[in-house]
Amino acid sequence: MTDPREPAPTRDARQDAVSIPDVLEGLTAFWSQQIVGQANETLLKVAKGIGSTNWHSHDDQDETFLVFDGSLTVQLRDRDVVLGPGDLFIVPRGIEHCPTADLETRFLILGTSITSNAAGGKPDWSYGDSGPDTSPR
Repeated sequence: MTDPREPAPTRDARQDAVSIPDVLEGLTAFWSQQIVGQANETLLKVAKGIGSTNWHSHDDQDETFLVFDGSLTVQLRDRDVVLGPGDLFIVPRGIEHCPTADLETRFLILGTSITSNAAGGKPDWSYGDSGPDTSPR
């Protein structure tokens, strides 16, 4: 069994067509990234999210989100940016942000490297497929 904390093997769109819906359907962990291709120095990664990540920033890269379906809110310290299907937003390097999704949302991330849990704000619960803990506290 593979460790869900590690990125899944790359599906190289330079070699063959990649079905984004099929890749997204195969993802079992929220906020995990699946590489679907690389163009020059840019990795193209798909992910699905529900709940929220932790607040984080990337000192070494911008992070670009393109939503396929659902609604993704990229919280910034001074405002929220709400993205729907077809919407694109670039978080500049070094800017703290916290992506959130009330319902399952599927999106593309473009960046120069894989974002680790420490750097990417991925919450511990996201390593399973059960979603966030929504039980009363």
